[in-house]
Amino acid sequence: MVSVYLRVRETHDGHYVVAMCDQGLLGKTLVEGTVRFKVSKDFYGEDLADLKTCVEHLNRATIANMVGTASVKAAIKAGFVHEQAVGYIDGHPHAQWVRL
Repeated sequence: MVSVYLRVRETHDGHYVVAMCDQGLLGKTLVEGTVRFKVSKDFYGEDLADLKTCVEHLNRATIANMVGTASVKAAIKAGFVHEQAVGYIDGHPHAQWVRL
């Protein structure tokens, strides 16, 4: 069973923020041209969760951010992200969305 880092936050203005990243990426800085993308514990958390749990949280999310193959593929498979909406930073897939 695949586990990824998951952090869920509820904001004071009613947003449900879900951040997911693959295990091997936490703590790294991805570089693509002038873009420097820090995969930080502050944002993605330190708690591991299985992908089923992550998808359950994505169902409630108003804001979501995913980085890494397993995290992004789970969001695509569950219908939250279209394959053509995925960007790549330093060869790693990244997707984010906001529900209005």
